[in-house]
Amino acid sequence: MKQIVAIIKPFKLDEVREALSELGVSGLTVTEVKGFGRQKGHTELYRGAEYVVDFLPKIKVEVVVTSAMLDAAVDAIVKAAHTGKIGDGKIFVTTVEQVIRIRTGETGEAAI
Repeated sequence: MKQIVAIIKPFKLDEVREALSELGVSGLTVTEVKGFGRQKGHTELYRGAEYVVDFLPKIKVEVVVTSAMLDAAVDAIVKAAHTGKIGDGKIFVTTVEQVIRIRTGETGEAAI
């Protein structure tokens, strides 16, 4: 099993969720986060005063999938989140050793 953590632009969330749902992904976790990468924030003008926005709003999507579904899920996220502009985000993939469904006690892939 693998965990996919994708940092994406907020307005791309619905597209990413729909793309994963079409693959049969049954659940995901979404968190509103702030951060910056190579874009290093930007300068904005508010009531005539300039100020620097260091941390930009992003969405963190976390999903656990079977190893067989990994490539399809990553491809779906990339296609759905892609704008071609700076700040599209990143995807991190890690190995999950164990999954346990608290309600039923199921373990492994049955608990996903």
